[in-house]
Amino acid sequence: MLATTTRTQVLARATDPILQNGVQMALRTRAELWLVDEDADPSRTVALVAADRFDERTASLLKALQGRGFTRIVLVAGELEDAEVLTAVEAGVCAVARRAESTPDVLVRLVTAAAAGEGALPPDLLGRLLNRVSRLQRHVLAPRGLQLAGITNREGEVLRLVASGMSTKEIADKLCYSQRTVKSILHDVTNRFQLKNRAHAVAYALREGLI
Repeated sequence: MLATTTRTQVLARATDPILQNGVQMALRTRAELWLVDEDADPSRTVALVAADRFDERTASLLKALQGRGFTRIVLVAGELEDAEVLTAVEAGVCAVARRAESTPDVLVRLVTAAAAGEGALPPDLLGRLLNRVSRLQRHVLAPRGLQLAGITNREGEVLRLVASGMSTKEIADKLCYSQRTVKSILHDVTNRFQLKNRAHAVAYALREGLI
């Protein structure tokens, strides 16, 4: 058994008791995770929210967790619309998975990524979001001679690589930066726009057409 100091703390919440019990049972089987209760310190805990679909109950649960100070939230749900993903990210979600694909291994991977400040989206959802931004740039901005503003070319390059699912080390290696430089760039962006985490920074940049 791993010592609790080396395990990732997880608070499991769901939109109904049966689903919550199922998620808790799955998490308890993993030595990498430590299931905690409602009194857990939000700054040291990843919240995992499970729902059949993204509805008002799900949105309220995410808002309540955000209000309590949770900034690293994993959402496991059924099919999600693009706009719902953006809404979830703005509520503090940094990793998303579909219920049908959420094996215990997937849950561990997402919780670990969230604890490390990384983000994750299903590839098809990420691809659709990027395609929407591409269409916006081609058909709305370019014909009007408008230039994207608000972030530097270097910041945009880093955000695009974050959006593609690359880790800090992978981004640093690709751009020939130090990992400290990559973290500093992301820190500057999140502070400037008062964003919560990397996933929120990517969602904001996509929504505003900055990348």
